[in-house]
Amino acid sequence: MNEQSCIRAIQDAYPDFIVHSLVRNEIGQNNDVWIVNGAYVFRFPKYALGIRQLKKETAVLQAVQDSVSLPIPAPVYRSFVPEEPGKVFTGYPLLRGEPFTREAFAQAARHNQLPAIAAQLGRFLHELHSFPYEQRLPELVSDSVGMADELTELYDRIVSRLFPAMRESAKQEIAERFETYLADPAHFAFAPRLIHGDFGTTNILYDAQKQRITGIIDFGGAGIGDAAYDFAGLAASYGENFLSCLSPWYPDLDSVLVRMRFYRSTFALQEALFGIEQGDEQAYRAGMRDYV
Repeated sequence: MNEQSCIRAIQDAYPDFIVHSLVRNEIGQNNDVWIVNGAYVFRFPKYALGIRQLKKETAVLQAVQDSVSLPIPAPVYRSFVPEEPGKVFTGYPLLRGEPFTREAFAQAARHNQLPAIAAQLGRFLHELHSFPYEQRLPELVSDSVGMADELTELYDRIVSRLFPAMRESAKQEIAERFETYLADPAHFAFAPRLIHGDFGTTNILYDAQKQRITGIIDFGGAGIGDAAYDFAGLAASYGENFLSCLSPWYPDLDSVLVRMRFYRSTFALQEALFGIEQGDEQAYRAGMRDYV
């Protein structure tokens, strides 16, 4: 969407809101993201599916706001009518910080700051995963899908949408990995938790000067699932060795590692599926890079 479309949508919903400045944030894959007046973040779903995700995300953010120790978005502006991409949005006060990139992680390691950062992230994940969603977010319970069904559906989509373009050895490796994992009931004997769902570099904010995590953003993938999925995001971003630094603040971390490794192995395939299903050629090529 362009600047005028953004301004029009905001002022249609909030006529007294005056837009003095507007800067596009290029990071968003699922949303058009704008920094408004240097003080607010407005997110507009690019796709119809994103509208439903944004509604769920808003409910999660409102519910957990006072239960986590790191800042998270607090939507104060929102519009869900009409339910059309370019019209639906939420807006929240800007959280300060930059994405905690691999480069920033390496710099923090050189300054021996990883234990303090691990403490922040470990506490946050333990708080989020311990949140009593059954009482506070009952609508998520009825919306949730069992992990076995979710992974089976993911595997079916990979076979139908991605296999035709893959080399034969890649198809055989993926088939063996999924079918072996799905056949073991032990992989699904976990207690469901409220999870972030996309816990990686672009959604973890960092202040390089203070060497501190300053916030967690983009809860669009939040829902009821396996805590191991959030650790898979961390491992994919910063390496599995970093997870051991979180164990003092997250009991029984070792119990998620097998599941974490499997989820991590699916991330590129999920990116390719997103690309082919949403018409994002860059995401499709990036996800398929190691399989063609």
